[in-house]
Amino acid sequence: MRAADYPYFPEGFCALAHRGGTAAGADVENSLAAFASALELGFTHLETDVHATADGVLVAFHDDRLDRVTDASGAVAALPWAALREARIGGREPIPTLDEVLDAFPDARLNIDIKADAAVVPLARTLARHAAQERVCVGSFSTRRLRAFRRLAGSLVATSVDPAGVAWYAFGYGVRRVAAPAGQALQIPVREERTGVPLVSRPLIRAAHRAGRVVHVWTINDPAEMHRLIDLGVDGLVSDEVTVLRDVLVARGLWGR
Repeated sequence: MRAADYPYFPEGFCALAHRGGTAAGADVENSLAAFASALELGFTHLETDVHATADGVLVAFHDDRLDRVTDASGAVAALPWAALREARIGGREPIPTLDEVLDAFPDARLNIDIKADAAVVPLARTLARHAAQERVCVGSFSTRRLRAFRRLAGSLVATSVDPAGVAWYAFGYGVRRVAAPAGQALQIPVREERTGVPLVSRPLIRAAHRAGRVVHVWTINDPAEMHRLIDLGVDGLVSDEVTVLRDVLVARGLWGR
């Protein structure tokens, strides 16, 4: 299926608030306060991540440990929800469950990155319980997790292209007549993080568009780089600097379109 077949993807440019963005403060990523601040600015798409606690509660949290962003410590997967619910992001905001995020923002569209194997089954069940399949796109750096999620969710949920599929679009000039990899969105950095090899290019964007895919680039915080990527023809940008991204899109006539 193509991106256009899924209500998650807007007809116009897609602006995604990375972990909610920094409008509520740079230290409260993936909190209800961060998400609410992006929505108040006019964003419709929020980027977040999911882990599962030791007792199977699905939380919107990026790291596998609490230490970097909260006033607590320890591995998310080793702790029960009772322990995580006492932790505070930036010393003041609670860690939300994905249930809480879906309930608090029923009109928001969520880009969800599966960060752990244990989160796959709870994610599929949570989306089904909330009937939220049409308002999310699910991705992962793990091909195994993405395949497992697709088996559970079927074609109801849009997904991102896995890393091998991204390489197919970026470098597979001689094999592009073969069926395109699964997934509706290429969600990629400008350069491959380990090697520094450029990923975002006009040929990649053209190949993705021919296959009915969209290209979203992360995590772009510099306005000049935002303009450059828009000029290249990308379909969306993921940013921490949500106010900057909004201002760039307003200037380009792309905000809210």
